[in-house]
Amino acid sequence: MPELPEVETLVRELNRVLKGRTTTRVKAHVPKAILPSTPAGFARRLKGRSITGVSRRAKIIIIALDDGHFLLVHLKMTGQLLFVPAEGAMVIGGHPQRHGAVDLPNNYTRAEFYFTDGAALFFNDLRKFGWLRLVTAEAKQFLLAQHGIEPLSRQFTLGVFQELMARYPNRTIKQTLLDQKLVAGLGNIYVDEACFMAGVLPTRRVVSLSNEELARLHREIVAVLRLSIRKKGTSARNYLRSDGTRGGFMAFLNVYGRGKEPCRRCGQPLTKIQHAGRGTHFCMHCQK
Repeated sequence: MPELPEVETLVRELNRVLKGRTTTRVKAHVPKAILPSTPAGFARRLKGRSITGVSRRAKIIIIALDDGHFLLVHLKMTGQLLFVPAEGAMVIGGHPQRHGAVDLPNNYTRAEFYFTDGAALFFNDLRKFGWLRLVTAEAKQFLLAQHGIEPLSRQFTLGVFQELMARYPNRTIKQTLLDQKLVAGLGNIYVDEACFMAGVLPTRRVVSLSNEELARLHREIVAVLRLSIRKKGTSARNYLRSDGTRGGFMAFLNVYGRGKEPCRRCGQPLTKIQHAGRGTHFCMHCQK
């Protein structure tokens, strides 16, 4: 599943190509993906709507419409958005599905959006876990309020971070940071990377962290997210940038996805275990 930097990268590029476009027709093929709308109602309400902007909250893509409604999109594990202009190169983001960009719409396509200039946007999803929600401003606010603080916002101060971590002192660091109700957008990649940079093991209990360690962890969460956004995200097996290329943060990964490779700092083999339901990567020598 793409995490905050990947969704942010995708949103910035989608905003560039979608803002100002007006739909002529819309099709939805998987009813559960658009609940509580019906396919007919979804298509009818979106027909003739103009897109006023694309933004993000947590891992959710927010497409603002000219009538005050919003189309929320969550790619989940295998979702993919493909923008096909009338002329020029396609714009692709999300899970790289084999042959997913061929002969659109295809067997992976769950929703289709066509625009007045002949361009089109396709929502593909191999496993059908992703979803689209057409909501009012009030419903959007309610849904997004269920997510925690944005770690790149001004409100994400050290004091606020300490308060959030203290809510569950007996949880491990990784369990706490993966809780989307506390901190929005963090996932497996950036929790592992931030813990490495802060020099703390992700399996430690929150209560065991000193104030100095909490301060380092807070600082490194922000730093690793900002660096990844500058590098256009990480390309794991299930993510591509919206122009179809791979993100540049792969070269900067210290632990995630590196298995038993040598630590870039100390040269000792890295460790990978299952923790908090995820593959978890760390260095036993550099992290305590």
